[in-house]
Amino acid sequence: MFDHLLDRGADEPAYRQLYRRISAAVLDGTLHEGTRLPSARSLASQLGIARGTVEAAYGQLAGEGYIQGHGAAGTFVAAAAEVAPAPPVATSVPSAARVLLEAPVPFRMGLPALDLFPRKLWSRLAARRARGLATAALLPPDPVGILPLRRAVARYLAVARGIAVPPEQVIVTAGFQGALGLIARVLDLASRPVWVEEPGYFLARNGLAAAGARLVSVPVDGEGLDVAAGRALAPEARLALVSPSHQAPLGMALSLPRRLQLLDWAATQGTWIVEDDYDSEFRYVGRPLPALKSLDRADRVFYVGTFSKTLFPGLRLGYLVAPAGLTAQVAEAAALLAPLAATDSQATLADFLAEGHFGRHIRRMRQHYAARRAAVVRALERQFGAAAVALGAGGMHVLLRLADTVDDAAAAEACLAAGLGPSPLSEAYAGPEKRRGLLLNFTNVPPDQAPQTVQRLARALTMALRP
Repeated sequence: MFDHLLDRGADEPAYRQLYRRISAAVLDGTLHEGTRLPSARSLASQLGIARGTVEAAYGQLAGEGYIQGHGAAGTFVAAAAEVAPAPPVATSVPSAARVLLEAPVPFRMGLPALDLFPRKLWSRLAARRARGLATAALLPPDPVGILPLRRAVARYLAVARGIAVPPEQVIVTAGFQGALGLIARVLDLASRPVWVEEPGYFLARNGLAAAGARLVSVPVDGEGLDVAAGRALAPEARLALVSPSHQAPLGMALSLPRRLQLLDWAATQGTWIVEDDYDSEFRYVGRPLPALKSLDRADRVFYVGTFSKTLFPGLRLGYLVAPAGLTAQVAEAAALLAPLAATDSQATLADFLAEGHFGRHIRRMRQHYAARRAAVVRALERQFGAAAVALGAGGMHVLLRLADTVDDAAAAEACLAAGLGPSPLSEAYAGPEKRRGLLLNFTNVPPDQAPQTVQRLARALTMALRP
């Protein structure tokens, strides 16, 4: 049976396939009590996978009582009475994704500090809205967002990001992907070249590809997007997608000369820019950088922000500042394509912003994140050396560099088996030349837990990378 344990084309990680199929074989009697299993090294060689992948599966099987290790004697199927029932597997969602959806796993990318969210305050604001439920809240919601929220966002952007626009240009969206879908619809990207950062945010890249765009991977360097390279590759591109305040995933900021070059290209070519400003609020060195949109004199920039990373992802609300000349078209697309969260959630968020809670929350999170980042970086440097750790001036994650010969996707799988959720750097690359590493979100790692959490990471990597 060990020759047929893996489906190479499946989305499910290899260690989960091993775990699931061996546990099922134990439960149905195919592997009976006392059966000796191949060693991790032997099975890894037989299947052509990393030894750490097999050890991750064996570790989970042992933890749930399916198998027992007896030192040099080997690993054996446990007595039936000691075996726990197999957990149900959702066939529509890969197991790894299910694990990440169930809890705030340490190092999981994009997740804010849920333990620090002001739940009581939010509940009080939501309850106040529910008690004072107005007739307007029972009517179909405005497809571009309720006006109080759009006003509150416009005021926030004017103060915090230097973007002075009327509320009419602010479109409330279903997160970043919702905003990108509206932009793709309005600009008709089918078969049109679009600049994307290399490396870059893979979900954005996939969203543009789904809209039919012809993706042009433009390299980034220490100053961010290489505008000259983009102009050489596709000067007539319809759109450029950039993360100028904190490049995703490498962390550098787009330099002022590059910003001006990018804006000049858009103005002279009559093309467009999408500014993904996903975590600009969290900067720990110097003052927050102004938004690219604040320098946009030709009105060629779509500015996109999200509350998923500042508040909580379950809110599923973001916003889009559309160029004045395209606001009506974006609003029409929103009415057709992009249903929003219920009015009560929007109203609660509007109150949270208008009453100053959002600004206080951001300042508090910036302090906590600075402390958590420092603790994680110290622990990483002690464990792996300072040269292995890369971090920018802001953001919510750091990069642990790995050798280019390392399979960082397999390493991330092994970490998931250890209850950790880093993302492989290689998945951010579209081309064949990929750098290897792990992206580690530090927001859900309290300072006092950083040393032991990094030690768990080191143990998982040792297992995954062992020959």
